[in-house]
Amino acid sequence: MIWLMLLTLAIVFFIGFRVLHSRTRRAVKALTRKLNIDVVWVESLIAMMGKNAGEEFVDYLTDDNDAHLANAASVLLIYQTFIVDESEENLIAWQAVMRKAHLPAALSIGHVRLALSFLREIEPDAEEMHAFRQRYNARFAPEEEIPANGNVFSIHSRLH
Repeated sequence: MIWLMLLTLAIVFFIGFRVLHSRTRRAVKALTRKLNIDVVWVESLIAMMGKNAGEEFVDYLTDDNDAHLANAASVLLIYQTFIVDESEENLIAWQAVMRKAHLPAALSIGHVRLALSFLREIEPDAEEMHAFRQRYNARFAPEEEIPANGNVFSIHSRLH
């Protein structure tokens, strides 16, 4: 009898966990599928964002919009190459991930603003991030490919 109660309790916790985290899992899965990367990269980004910004990022990803996926990929690129590991090898590896996913090589000012918005809890330096964008674009993006704002949408664009 005790085994039956423990089994029921375990099933209830398992189902509850799956229901509570299904939206986040779908968002993470969409981005990892687009970039063909391991889930841990996106999950660490969301965890580093904090509760509110992480939820906003998940909302941004669950819009089922290819432009949002591309923008989220750019935020991940900025996070992995500017915040986590600024090494040349890491920069080349993440640029290759973007290229294989057929995403634009350039980072726009809008991408930097979006990254600053989502990463606000770790308070990255805006000037340093803009300098990083310029170095990155000089290295990987042809001049004619660099858009002013590209296809970046504000996380608050739905409210207006």
